[in-house]
Amino acid sequence: MGGRVPEAACRRVETDGGEESCHQLNISPSRPSNTNKNQSSHLRFEHHARRNLPASGALGTSTYTNLLSQVPNNQVTLINRYPEKVPKKYVENGVTVRQASYESSAEELEGVFAGVDVLFLISFPSSVHLYRTKVQTKALDAAQKARVKHIFYSSLAFASIDAESAKAEVMAAHLDSEAHLKELARTNSGLSWTSIREGLYSESFPLYTAVLDLKNPPSTIRIPQDGNGFGISWIVTLSGPKSWTWTETVEVLSRATGKDINIQEVSLAEYKNLPQIKAYFGTGETANTLDSAWEAIRAGEAGGVTTTLGEILGREPEPFEKTIEEFVKR
Repeated sequence: MGGRVPEAACRRVETDGGEESCHQLNISPSRPSNTNKNQSSHLRFEHHARRNLPASGALGTSTYTNLLSQVPNNQVTLINRYPEKVPKKYVENGVTVRQASYESSAEELEGVFAGVDVLFLISFPSSVHLYRTKVQTKALDAAQKARVKHIFYSSLAFASIDAESAKAEVMAAHLDSEAHLKELARTNSGLSWTSIREGLYSESFPLYTAVLDLKNPPSTIRIPQDGNGFGISWIVTLSGPKSWTWTETVEVLSRATGKDINIQEVSLAEYKNLPQIKAYFGTGETANTLDSAWEAIRAGEAGGVTTTLGEILGREPEPFEKTIEEFVKR
C-alpha cells in the first residue's frame, strides 16, 4: 500500500444490539510494481499488537513500511514465513516478529495471533477457489480463538459495490471469507471486521490488454470487448473518480507511448489463445478464470467508483494516466 490503499472496502460491524452496519470504505490504489509472483506461498498477513498488517510480499511490505512510519513500532507485530527478512532496523525499534504461513496448523496460527488486538490479514494469493477459502477461513477461525478484536481483510473489488455475489471466479474465495467473517462476528460480540475491497491495480492493465508492452506497443490489441460499455475503475474503489472504458484506457496507452493503438474485438477463446496470454496464464485453471473475469467486467462489476479514497487521503488519488506515464519513464 505504501502511499496508496485498496479499493472498495465494505465494513460490516456487528453492533451491541446484534444489528449489522455496512459502510463503504473504498481505499484503492495500485499494487506496488515489484510484486513477486514467486511469493505466492508466503503467508500474506502481518499484525501488530494493536494494529495488524501483511509482513511479506509487495503489498505487505509497503503496508508495514508505511505503518511503522506513523505508529510506535513496539505496538506492531509482523507475521510471515521468513521473519529474518524483516529489516533489522524495525526489530531494533521494537517490532515483534513471528513466524507462520497459511500452511501452518490452526493451533500454530492461534499461537502467533495471541496478544493481537487488531489483525490485518492479506488474502492468500491464488486463483484456486476452494483451497483459498480453506486456508483463509482457518486463519480467521484462529484469530477469533486468539481473541483478536478487529480483523481487516484484504478483499477484491471484482463485484458491484456492497454486492455479496459476483460473476468473477477470482472473487469467490473473497466472498466466502467475508461471509465467514460475518458469521464469526454474529456469534462473537467481541469481534468486528472490515473487508477492504481492493480494485484492479492500475499496474495490472497488461492482463486485460493482451499483455501490452509499453516499450514496444502494438498497433492493435485484441481483446474480447469492443472498447465501449462498462469499464474499469482503475484508480480503484478505494477508487478513483471515474470508470475507464477500454477505448479510454487504450487512448491513455497511446498517448503515453506515442504510438497509435487500436482495439480489435475477438472472442474470449481467441483471446485466451493469444501467444502472450498463453505464456502468462498457461492453459490450466488460472487461464480459465479469464472467462468469468471478462464476464464480470462486461457486467460492470469492476467499474464501481466512490470518493472515499480521496476523502481519506485528503487529496485526489493518483490518476491512471499518471501511473502509466511513470511506467513509460522506467
